[in-house]
Amino acid sequence: MDLDTFYVSVERRINPELKERPLLVGGTSDRGVVAACSYETRGYGIHSGMSMKMAKELCPEATVIRGNAGTYSKHSDEVTEIIKEAVPVFEKSSIDEFYADLSGMDRFFGTYQYATELRQKIIKETGLPISFGLSVNKVVSKVATNEAKPNNQLRINFGEEKPFLAPLSVKKIPMVGDKTYQTLRNLGIRQVKTIQEMPPDVMQQVLGANGAVIWKRANGIDHTPVIPFCDRKSISTERTFDRDTIDVVKLKGILMAMTENLAYQLRRGNKLTACIAVKIRYSDFNTYSKQQRIPYTSADHMLIPKIMELFTSLYNKRMLVRLVGIRFSHLVSGNYQINLFDDTEEALRLYQAMDRVRNRFGDRSVFRASAMGAKTIGRMHNPFNGQPPVVLAHRKQ
Repeated sequence: MDLDTFYVSVERRINPELKERPLLVGGTSDRGVVAACSYETRGYGIHSGMSMKMAKELCPEATVIRGNAGTYSKHSDEVTEIIKEAVPVFEKSSIDEFYADLSGMDRFFGTYQYATELRQKIIKETGLPISFGLSVNKVVSKVATNEAKPNNQLRINFGEEKPFLAPLSVKKIPMVGDKTYQTLRNLGIRQVKTIQEMPPDVMQQVLGANGAVIWKRANGIDHTPVIPFCDRKSISTERTFDRDTIDVVKLKGILMAMTENLAYQLRRGNKLTACIAVKIRYSDFNTYSKQQRIPYTSADHMLIPKIMELFTSLYNKRMLVRLVGIRFSHLVSGNYQINLFDDTEEALRLYQAMDRVRNRFGDRSVFRASAMGAKTIGRMHNPFNGQPPVVLAHRKQ
């Protein structure tokens, strides 16, 4: 199952006025890249991974949105919960792609009917378009899903894998990138059918070990299991600057905003962290990081001072900074409690109030005044009809 143009679909759910308009999601600076693009832009030759500068030149009328990782994670989690309740085993291979093992369910339901009902439930409850391919294995299902798009479904019956794959371009085989595709084209191989008719050892001679794997996939052979989904053990975020900087106030403001945002993600997912890390990449591309174990917490005012300590110990004032990032790891399930704070019940009520605002209006709707300069860690969804977001003045204890 694959959520169609996921980032674009989420933006359109948030703002219905963007429907049927060309839309680009990604970094908005000249250094930025396209993370996702609507189908309306693809006729211009735009694709994900392209530089945003080139994409805007190809389609000047496209609406460009920076995007917000926290918002996309929240919508992905909604879909994940629906799938988790509906199927015995599933794998979440990315933020918008899932494999579900329905083996044995045909004894009680028709698997195609069951998958259809699950897809309709996801569309109805989340408002997001999703496609699926149903087959005997993961590779054929993935190819079938891509053929079913946009917002559709396709079943490949047992024994029909090879005929289904045969007329397709070799580029549609998972694992065939641009370089491998060009190699195959140079050999006169364009369709999957040609690979199916070749001896496997010939493919291996041309492409090495990958050639044998590609031959199997072209023939619809794949024994890769569905890996049961489990919650991730770390969360992280980072920011690459449009221009390298030595502005310490700016760097600290961005790190503070990042910490606030990730701490909120922890609390929303009922998680606590016991290890934090800061990363700095300088203008010469040398990258340094430092981590520290801490008591389990998800509280901003416990995490921010520790992050600042790590940054201070890493930062070289004589060099321009290209990128900063933070990571929380050693995650465990648990709610933050008063006895985890070096503070009063007032602090607990404050976090609960802030999180209620964020849950309703977006994760950047309320933040510390000292993080004001860091709006660009994500697109700000402002629900106040032109009114400014809530800002908390930073008061030293």
